[in-house]
Amino acid sequence: MSVAESFIPLMRIGHCVFVSVPSELSDSQARTLQDTVSERLSRSVGVRGLVMDVSALSIVDSFAAKILGETASISRQFGVKAVLVGVRPEVAITLVELGVDLRHVETALTLERALEKLRVRIVSLD
Repeated sequence: MSVAESFIPLMRIGHCVFVSVPSELSDSQARTLQDTVSERLSRSVGVRGLVMDVSALSIVDSFAAKILGETASISRQFGVKAVLVGVRPEVAITLVELGVDLRHVETALTLERALEKLRVRIVSLD
């Protein structure tokens, strides 16, 4: 796996960790995503929310779907609420068809809605 393939954009702002899922998620990238998020949550104090932005993801296979569900489940074990944001209709259909259990995962159409679900306020500088 190249450095570009292993890079998972992840950052913390306040009490939230944000992860941006690449547009094409290979099996190795999916595993790296899960490992990276798990590692970050295990060493972070005060994190209350995980926002997984999947808006760039146009297709999802069974392995990637499983990893997304597991990652959200892992976040719960750390006391962190996960929100999946930007799910495209075709991805939502695939997740349902694959039977992915996302009962413990909140979804939101936009980042703003995800932050509302996590009760996080971002102050505007306007």
